[in-house]
Amino acid sequence: MSQPAGAGNRIVTSRYDGTWAGLPGWPELPSAAAVLVADNTDAVRAVWQHVTDGDRETLIATATRVEDEQAEGFRADGLAVVRGDVVQPATAQRAADGGRVWLLTSGSTGRPKQVAHTLDSLTTVAGDQPARTWLCPYATGAYAWWQVVTLSLSLPGQDVVFVEPSQLDEWPQLALEHGVTAASGTPTFWRQALWRAGDVVAQLKLEQITLGGEPVDQAILDRLREVFPDARISWIYASSEAGAAIAVHDGRAGFPQAWLDRETAGRPRLSVADGELVIASQKAAEGMAPAIRTGDRVEIVDGRVLITGRIASDEINVGGSKASASSVRRVLLDHPDVVWAAVRGRKAPLVGNMVVADVVLRDGAEADTARLQAFCAERLPDYSVPRRMRVLPEIPIKETLKSDV
Repeated sequence: MSQPAGAGNRIVTSRYDGTWAGLPGWPELPSAAAVLVADNTDAVRAVWQHVTDGDRETLIATATRVEDEQAEGFRADGLAVVRGDVVQPATAQRAADGGRVWLLTSGSTGRPKQVAHTLDSLTTVAGDQPARTWLCPYATGAYAWWQVVTLSLSLPGQDVVFVEPSQLDEWPQLALEHGVTAASGTPTFWRQALWRAGDVVAQLKLEQITLGGEPVDQAILDRLREVFPDARISWIYASSEAGAAIAVHDGRAGFPQAWLDRETAGRPRLSVADGELVIASQKAAEGMAPAIRTGDRVEIVDGRVLITGRIASDEINVGGSKASASSVRRVLLDHPDVVWAAVRGRKAPLVGNMVVADVVLRDGAEADTARLQAFCAERLPDYSVPRRMRVLPEIPIKETLKSDV
């Protein structure tokens, strides 16, 4: 099989520094396999094996994301389970579905589910692109991880530096050492990076900054613009199920209202139903409905469609009044001393639920929780004001680079 256009691109992992084409082979890898890896080195080897052998069916995920019961489910579905040199054969024998790539969803609503793609459906960037060295901190095998991988495989000049979870605290120095010029991460990832190591991050010569995986707010976009005035800053809306559906480059939160219900050849159709974002896309996973209800709540403000959070968790019923967790969070993030906030409901005997919040403050902040509550009270109805607040010592971040806000 001919090699992809990006075969000569350099990739760097914790145990490998070379080109895609120079990766050591994995000749004993079963043709239909769930490869549960300890790090990105084994992950990119499995990718390369899949790419150079078109008859393979592959699932790649971090071993820590997959419980034993789910691994047995893979075997029953006809996939061998591979952990390093240990191969557990499938318990249901069948031929590999050549070219199929299985992904696990983020698992935000429970155990991660399997969705099926191909390298073509995962490849969303085409045409001439400037030569860049990308930083990829995403969870191995996640949709966003595959976006960086397929970019590097399909276009010459797109090198990648992969970041292991154990390296997340030191990634700015790693990026400096390898001359990273483009980086993709969640808003939580960027918020934490600027809060924890802003002086080192500011030394990076970033030409492209990408945010995805979570709703983006204006505060983090403005902060990144302040630190990187010449960089192209993009927000991407994508999911394992719907694929990459929205790309915004104007530095403003949300996307233009004019994009709703627009029919454009080759582009997803975006619409809103009962306050929920709905996407119809050719890049969706196999077997999805023609129009996918995303579960994300949207608001239209001044001609922009803002994604505010998950419908299932955004609404807090406080004595019959509906408080919006995302609205409360936006108010907290408007406070100059707050760099991160999470808002949720908590059971309360008289009103059913009350609003509570966790915040992280900037270094040297003068605000305390009483002042923050007063700040909220000036901008929100009484039932939406957090009744209890905790100040956390640092921004919490999960393996998915998200923080359940």
